Amino acid sequence: MITINNDTILKDDNPIIRTKSEPVALPLSSENEEILRTMFQYVKDSTDEEKAKELNLRPAVGISAIQIGIPRQLTAVIVNEYDKNDELVTWQYMLANPRIISRSEQCAYLENGEGCLSVVKEHPGHVVRSARIKVKAFDLLAGKEVTIRARGYLAIVLQHEIDHFSGVLFYDHIDTKDPEKEIPGAMVI
Repeated sequence: MITINNDTILKDDNPIIRTKSEPVALPLSSENEEILRTMFQYVKDSTDEEKAKELNLRPAVGISAIQIGIPRQLTAVIVNEYDKNDELVTWQYMLANPRIISRSEQCAYLENGEGCLSVVKEHPGHVVRSARIKVKAFDLLAGKEVTIRARGYLAIVLQHEIDHFSGVLFYDHIDTKDPEKEIPGAMVI
């Protein structure tokens, strides 16, 4: 059984976090299923204030296996956002081998910047990503190969997690000369 908490998550001073992750075999092995389920539970519990305090969890919307020292293309994501009708929508995924198959020309970034369980220090600045993406992956929750059409916040979260597979951290995308520069036509979230 894997234990994931703020003490076991690798931080960005650990060179393993920059390791490239390998695709996993499908159907998933019981070990890879357990890793995905444990990561998903972490994300779920991390947003419950009581559980987070009791279990030493930092709030998260996603986590990738490399963050717990496992260089495999596995990630768990739970994103709550409001749709155009102001209805709360929850996107939940336990993904194996997710890959971006298309992306929009339009850019997007989070107004207050991104954070990461593996990054303790603040890195202010715009993390410019695609506003819309299409991702193909095996989703353990659905039990099948899925195509996810994501926009806005969900698209940013998925790109952040998929970046981990290449050893890329969010602050690698920040313009060091002008971190807050205006991005014409960007979707600001």
